[in-house]
Amino acid sequence: MAGRRRALIVANGEYDNAGLQRLGSPAADADALVEVLSDRAISDFEVRVVRNETAHVVQAEIEDLCAEGRPDDVLLMHFSCHGLKDDSGGLYFAARNTRPDRLRSTAVPAQFVQQCLRQSRSRSVVLLLDCCYGGAFGQGVAVRASGDANVLDSFRGGRGRAVITASNSIEYAFEGARLAEGQPAQPSVFTAALVEGLRTGEADRDEDGWIALGELYEYLFDRVRERNPKQTPSRDIEMQGELYLAKSRRRRIKPSPTPVDLAAAIAAENPFTRLGAVAELRRRLASDNLPVAMGAFEALKSMAATDIQHVAAAASDALGFAVVRVDVPSVRLSAPAGSRASASLRVSGPPVAREVRFEASHAWIGVAQTASGAELSVTAGEPGVRRGKVVVTGPTGDAVVEVEIEAVPVAEPVAEPESVVEAEPVAQPESVVEAEPVAEPVAEEVEPVASEPAPEAVVTPEPVVEAPAPPVTADPEPEPAAEESPPVAPVPKSEPAATTGESPADPVAGTAGVTAIAAAVFAVIGLGLNYRYDEYTLGQYRPGMPFYVSFVVAGALVGGVLVLAPRTRRRTGPAVLVGTGFAALFGLLRFIGEGITLGANSSDTELNAGYVFELIAHVAVVVAALLALAALRRSPGLAFGAGGVRGWQPWVAIALACVVATGWLTQLAELDHLDPSEAGRATAYFTLGPLVVVLLVITVAALRPPVVACAVLGAGTAGLAGVLGPTYSSLRDNTSLTLFGEVLAGVGLAGLVALTVVWALRLRNQPIERQP
Repeated sequence: MAGRRRALIVANGEYDNAGLQRLGSPAADADALVEVLSDRAISDFEVRVVRNETAHVVQAEIEDLCAEGRPDDVLLMHFSCHGLKDDSGGLYFAARNTRPDRLRSTAVPAQFVQQCLRQSRSRSVVLLLDCCYGGAFGQGVAVRASGDANVLDSFRGGRGRAVITASNSIEYAFEGARLAEGQPAQPSVFTAALVEGLRTGEADRDEDGWIALGELYEYLFDRVRERNPKQTPSRDIEMQGELYLAKSRRRRIKPSPTPVDLAAAIAAENPFTRLGAVAELRRRLASDNLPVAMGAFEALKSMAATDIQHVAAAASDALGFAVVRVDVPSVRLSAPAGSRASASLRVSGPPVAREVRFEASHAWIGVAQTASGAELSVTAGEPGVRRGKVVVTGPTGDAVVEVEIEAVPVAEPVAEPESVVEAEPVAQPESVVEAEPVAEPVAEEVEPVASEPAPEAVVTPEPVVEAPAPPVTADPEPEPAAEESPPVAPVPKSEPAATTGESPADPVAGTAGVTAIAAAVFAVIGLGLNYRYDEYTLGQYRPGMPFYVSFVVAGALVGGVLVLAPRTRRRTGPAVLVGTGFAALFGLLRFIGEGITLGANSSDTELNAGYVFELIAHVAVVVAALLALAALRRSPGLAFGAGGVRGWQPWVAIALACVVATGWLTQLAELDHLDPSEAGRATAYFTLGPLVVVLLVITVAALRPPVVACAVLGAGTAGLAGVLGPTYSSLRDNTSLTLFGEVLAGVGLAGLVALTVVWALRLRNQPIERQP
C-alpha cells in the first residue's frame, strides 16, 4: 500500500431545476462513506467531499484529483446523484445547476470523467457509481434519473481502472428510505452495502485480512440482490494484480504447528508431564503471535476433551483465560424517538481473544469497530422499547451483548415553558415579602442573646481564678508520694506469684495463644487435604504456597507458646503474634480473593476441604494477632507513635521494606511484559507482599518501647520470607526472566532479618518484660 490513498465523494441531492427530483440518500451516502474511508484502521483514505455543487465546481475537483495522482497512488471516486443521458445516448451526472434540456453546459459529462481518468498517472483508479438509469419503479420509492444508459460502455478502456455501478443499464438504484418529513435520510441500498462490507469486514470473503476489489464486488452483488432483487450491480475491472481497498478484522488465523518437544510432552504417558505441557501451552496462548496462540488453543481444546480429569481440568482453566470477554453484558440507553444514543464496548483478554468482530442483530444498531472494542450508535424508534443484541465473535469463542433503547416522549418539554412563565411572577413577590419579615426578627433575637452572655462571662472568671489555687498548693505533696511508689511496689519480687494467676486476670492474651496454636494445627491439616477438585492439594494447585504456610505455622506456634508461658506472656508472646498476624494477612487476602474470583466465574468453585482449612487457619491467626495487640495495649509503657520515629532502626526497616516492595513490583512488571496471562494470575502475590511489608514497618516505626517493635519486626519478616516461595514458583517456568526483582526482594528480606538480629543484640537480648 505504498503511495497516497485519496478519495473524492460527489454527493448531489439538491437541484435547482424542478424537473429533477430531490434525493435524500446522497447526503447520507457521503457521511457514511467519509466515516469508513477515512478510518485508519479500515481504509485510511484522504477524503474530499463535494456536496450539492454546480457542474463546473464538480469538474474542477475531479480534474484536480486525477491530475495530482502519482503512479503509486490509489484514487477512488464515488458519485451519488441522478444519472441522465442526452438524445445521442451520452451519459451525464446531474449537478445542482443541471437543466435536463441543457446537459452539455450544466451537467458533468461521463466523457470528461473518462478523459481525466486516462490522463492520470495513477495506476489504480476505482470509480463507484451509485446512479440510476430508468423510470420510477414503485410508489413511495425515489428513483434516480430516467431513460436507459449503459454506464460501463462510457468507461471502457484503460489499464488499472475499475468501475462498479449500483445497477445495470436497464435497472434503477433505489434509495434506502422514503423521503418523509422529519425522518433522517438513509444511505442508498448500494452505498449502505458498500459501507457495511468495509466496516464489518464481511466483504473479505477469503478472510485473509484484506478486502480486494473483486471480493468487494462479489459482496455488493450478493447483498444488494438480497435486499432488492430488482437491482443488479455491474462491474468492469481491468487491473493487473489485486487492488486492496481496505483492511479487515475477519482474518482467519491458521494455527501454527506444535513444536516437536511440546507435542511429545502432550502425548506423554506421565500425567505430570502433560500438566507441564498445559503450562507451556498456556504461556503460548498469551503470545502476540496469533498463529502460535491459535495452535496452543487448539491443542488445549483437544486435551480438555480427551485427557484424564485433572489434566483436562487444567486445560479447561487455561482455555478460560482466552475466552472472548466484553466489559458489559448489556447496554441500556434512552433517547427521543428518531434520535441516537451511543455506548462503548471494550474487549479484554490476550491478543487472540481480542481478535473479534461485531455483528448487530438489527439495522438500528450501528457498530463501529475500534482498536479496543466497538462504539455503538443506537437509534430510538417509536415510543416504547427496542431490544436487540450485538454478537461478538472471535477465534476462541463468542459473546452476546444485549442492547435496549427506550424512546423518551418529546411532548413533555412543550408544557414546561408555560408553567415556568406562570410560576415566576407568582413566586417572586411571595418570596420577597416573606424573606424580609423573617430576617428582621432573627436579627432582633440575636441581639438579646448576645447581651446575656456578657454578664455571665464577667462572673465566671472569678471562680475560675479561685479554683486553681487549691490544686497548686496540693501539687507538691503528691510528687514525693509518686517518687516513693516505685520502691514500695517491688514488681520483680511479686511477679512470679502474679504471673501464676495472670491467666484468669487477663483472658485476652490466653485466648490469643490458644487461637494461634489451633490455627497452626488447622493449617497443617489443610496442607494434606485436597484444595480444589478431588486431586489437587494446595501444593499442586498453587505451587510454593505450602512454603509460605509453613512460615506462618511456625510463627503462630512460637507466638502461641510464648503467650501462654509465664515469663513472656505480657509482651514477648503478644509481640510475636502481632508480627505473625501481618504475615498471615497476606495468605488471608490471597485465599479470600481466590474464592471470590472462582465464585464470580462459576457457580461451583469446586474448592475443597483444604481451602476451607487454610482459610479458617489464616482467619484465626489474624484474630489471634488482634487479641494479642489488645493485650499489649494493656501493658504499661506501650504507645503508638509517641514522639515520632526514634532511633535509626525504624528508618532502616522502612528503607529495606521499600527495597522488598520495589523488587516484587519490578518482577511483576517484567513478567507482565513477557507473559501477560501469567502475570494476571500471579498479580496477587506480587502486590499483596509489598502492601503487607510496608504496613509492617510502618507499625514497627510507631511502636514503643523499641523491644516490642523489634519482636514484631522479627516475627513479621520471618513470615513474609515465606512469600518468596509462591512468587518464585510463578516464575520458574518462564526461563526468559532475569529474576532481578525476585533477588532484590530476597535481599531486602534478608536485610530485615539482619536488622532484627542487630537490634536485638543492641537491646542485650533481654526479655521484653525487663526493658524500659
